[in-house]
Amino acid sequence: MSLRDGRRSFLALATAGVALAACRDEDEDVGAVEDLMREHGVIRRVLVVYRESAARLRLNPTAVAPDALQKAAKLMQNFGEDYHEKALEEAYLFPAVKKAGGAAAGLIDSLLAQHQRGREITGYVLNVTRQAIGVSDAEPLARALEGFARMYEEHAAQEDTVVFQAWKKSMSKKQLDEMGDLFEDIEHKTFGKDGFDDASATIAGVEASLGLSLAGLLAPAPPTA
Repeated sequence: MSLRDGRRSFLALATAGVALAACRDEDEDVGAVEDLMREHGVIRRVLVVYRESAARLRLNPTAVAPDALQKAAKLMQNFGEDYHEKALEEAYLFPAVKKAGGAAAGLIDSLLAQHQRGREITGYVLNVTRQAIGVSDAEPLARALEGFARMYEEHAAQEDTVVFQAWKKSMSKKQLDEMGDLFEDIEHKTFGKDGFDDASATIAGVEASLGLSLAGLLAPAPPTA
């Protein structure tokens, strides 16, 4: 290989490396809507913990460690309610969607009522799980966990498919980019770093303590025809 060919090869590899790095940086940028939806992913994992815990409580109250539910409820409070709901949705999305009008605007009052009810249930769960879960607390706690999960499953689905999409359509790409930057700033100011990564690690720890895994949640086979 000549010196000139060697230089060309080096430049080609260097250019390719810069391009790949640029692609990685671009891929790592999380848009405002994607950010909200991946936060819903963390919350949905909390809902799985709640449903599974409710089923176990009915069989044996001692089968659910109170500290596992404490961690899940604190995650819901700090990450789901104080940050995702109050600092993002209620501060920025809901007012904009309501102002824009349309079908999505008609959902906002119900979503706000569900936020408030969720906070009441979270407070109850945190209170009950400060100590060992007694037999008399098992059924009321199970009902509260199931009620929260049922409400929030539809809540998050409506936001993902209707509210977030309406909000996205109401803004230009530049405005969406600015909102993405703003959300990232709020996240860092709230948690001191990437709150999503910590939240994902926290719920993974709760799942592990309860013996929950994706493979273990495989649905049973349907009856044969």
